[in-house]
Amino acid sequence: MPITPENLAVHELIGLKARVAESLSLPHRGISGMVVDETKNTLVLRTKTGEKAVPKKGCVFAFVLPGGKKAMLSGGKIAFRPYDRPKKVR
Repeated sequence: MPITPENLAVHELIGLKARVAESLSLPHRGISGMVVDETKNTLVLRTKTGEKAVPKKGCVFAFVLPGGKKAMLSGGKIAFRPYDRPKKVR
């Protein structure tokens, strides 16, 4: 199944480009890079200056999907272990 903005929350996020579009924490706003790891509570982005762990809750992420389309996703909606997301996100 191809990744679309509608089903992004249940797909694998590792390998996608992402940017923190909004955050309750000012230092996290604007961080961008490739998603290289994911835990229940964080996304790890590889930036030009190194890897940064960004909390999912309190952030809104802008992802670049395969094919170049962009999609916004609230971190609170994906604040589950990656392998539990397909069962919990509807």
